Amino acid sequence: MYLGVDEAGKGPALGPMAAAAVIADPTSLPADVDDSKRIAPARREEMATALRDDPAVAVGVARVEPTEIDRPDTDMNTLTVRGQARAVRDALADRPAETAEPVRVVADAGDTSEERFAERLVRFVEGDDADESVGDGISLPAVDVTAAHGADGDDPVVGAASVVAKTVRDAAMADIDAAYPDYDDLGSGYPSDPATRSFLAAYVGDHETLPDCARTSWSTCEDALAAAEQSALDEF
Repeated sequence: MYLGVDEAGKGPALGPMAAAAVIADPTSLPADVDDSKRIAPARREEMATALRDDPAVAVGVARVEPTEIDRPDTDMNTLTVRGQARAVRDALADRPAETAEPVRVVADAGDTSEERFAERLVRFVEGDDADESVGDGISLPAVDVTAAHGADGDDPVVGAASVVAKTVRDAAMADIDAAYPDYDDLGSGYPSDPATRSFLAAYVGDHETLPDCARTSWSTCEDALAAAEQSALDEF
C-alpha cells in the first residue's frame, strides 16, 4: 500500500487545476485503471466513486483556483507542487491504519527534473510553502517521494489519482458552465478548444472584462481582451 498523486488541468484558460492523492494497494485497483485521458468519462466517474467509497482506500483532493494561478509571485511548477502537496496531506490525514511509515509516494512529475520535483514535494508536504490548513492539527507521517514523467500511465496508484483529479476538474467545469446560462457551451476550458475561445470572445464583448473563471494571465484571455479593445477602436 502506497500513495500516488497527480493533477489535472494545468493548461486550461478557464477553471481550476485539480490535484488528487490516492493511498491504495495496487493489486486491489480495477484492472483498467490508467492515465485518465485514456479512460472514457463515464468509466472515470464510476472508478472515482468506487475509490472514494472503498474503506481500504484513502483519497485526498485539492484545487488551485484561477486567482492563485494568476498571482505574479508564482509559476506553474510551484503551483503543481503546492496542489499535489495539499492533496497528499489530505489523503495522509485519513490514511488506512495499515499504511506503512514512512509513506512511499509516487508522483507524476510536474517539472522537467523528476528529482527536483520529488525534493520540492517532500518539502511542501512537510510544511515548507504548503497549505498548513490541510491536515493542520493532525500528525502526518514522513514521506519518501519518487517522481516520474508519465507515472499516471505506468503506475496504477498514480493512475487512480489521475482519474480522481480529472473528475474533480470535470465537476468544477460543469459548475462553471452552469454559472453562465446566457452563453453556449464553454467547452473544455483549453485554449485550443473553439468553444472556449468563442465563450471568452462573447463574454468580453458583452462585459468588457474577463469572467471570474478565467485565468487572466493566460495569453488566450489576454488575446480576448485585446481583440475586444481593437474592435471598439475600429468602431470608434
